Amino acid sequence: MSVHQWARAAVQADLHRAAEQGFDSLMALRALLAEVVEQNRQRRELRELAHELQFLADNLDEDRDYAFMRP
Repeated sequence: MSVHQWARAAVQADLHRAAEQGFDSLMALRALLAEVVEQNRQRRELRELAHELQFLADNLDEDRDYAFMRP
């Protein structure tokens, strides 16, 4: 199992537990994201974390056409 597969399974388990406690899934995801960012902030340089978060935000659209990917 890769670390990404582990993370995916962990989030799914957390969402399941959140639902069992009556929490909305979107609110649970927002809370998880906030906590992941906070934990990262305590362990990484802020500039590095900000760069990674910006990269992820810039690449949210899976259908985005990048010029360098065109034939």
